[in-house]
Amino acid sequence: MPYHDILKYGALDNQDEEKKEENKDEQKMGEKKDEGKKEEKKENKDEGKEEDTNVEEKKEEKQDEEKHDEEGNEVVDYSNVEVPSSLQSLCGYVETTLKPQGKIMTFNIEKEVFGADRGTFVLHEDITQFAGMEEIGATVVAVYMRCLYDLLREANMCSMVGFIDPAQVSANAGSLTDRSRIVASRLQKTDGEQIFMMPYNPGRHWVLLIVRAKRETVYFLDPLPGNRVVDEEGKNIVNSALKIYNSHIGRPGRKAPIWKTLPGTPKQPSSVECGYYVMRFMREIIMDPSLEFEKKFAKGKDQAPYPQAAIDEVRKEWAEFVCLHMD
Repeated sequence: MPYHDILKYGALDNQDEEKKEENKDEQKMGEKKDEGKKEEKKENKDEGKEEDTNVEEKKEEKQDEEKHDEEGNEVVDYSNVEVPSSLQSLCGYVETTLKPQGKIMTFNIEKEVFGADRGTFVLHEDITQFAGMEEIGATVVAVYMRCLYDLLREANMCSMVGFIDPAQVSANAGSLTDRSRIVASRLQKTDGEQIFMMPYNPGRHWVLLIVRAKRETVYFLDPLPGNRVVDEEGKNIVNSALKIYNSHIGRPGRKAPIWKTLPGTPKQPSSVECGYYVMRFMREIIMDPSLEFEKKFAKGKDQAPYPQAAIDEVRKEWAEFVCLHMD
């Protein structure tokens, strides 16, 4: 074999050896890639499991958040509570008329109710919040008091029970002096024996104050459980009003009015029902012609929450009254 052929075939042999080595290296690289893919799949699978776990944790966190308000207080889920038929009609009116046409519902509250004529309005948000058992504002409470006035008139009890407008005396409704004068103005129109119901909101919570001017006594009803005390500003408003009242009738009066907490009221199950409970308190008080609410809500009485049917009775009456003002 010529030398150049030997060189040629020698070179070819070397190339074959190099190719074999390259093939071995490629095979090893392939095996490493396969192993890498397996590891990647395993990691992805593990990541998938972690993502699934994170999703479940987030769901649980969200559900937990939905059960509590911004302050961490428990909130009952009312999404499955049946809505009274009159309230269903109002919700339908919201969807067909109020929202599409950008309307509000306006009507007048006669002077006999709060001592002066005043117009008011209900927004579609008021109705949907009321239907969903969410927190309610002063307008919703005031409208129900107008509804209760009809019951007082039918029972000939207007000389026994009066109302003070919650929108004019609650927090941020004006100075303490102005609010005291509003309360005093209502008390001055009584013969002395009449009680005045005053729903009061010091800030995201409704309570009921009942003022008996002749006896200089104020009753405090709070739907929250525990040893509750009246808000200091609310107390000062009523105490100042009673001083003005005493001056008006020429009576020296007590050194300080008597404040009585009635702890035996039913207690709200979570943080959103206070307005509904105050509305129910007022209803129960005026449905008793003897007005023995002090005994009814005395210490030791049942403090369990109201059954939903009792709250729905209030919601039904409110909705029926508002329905009268649909176009």
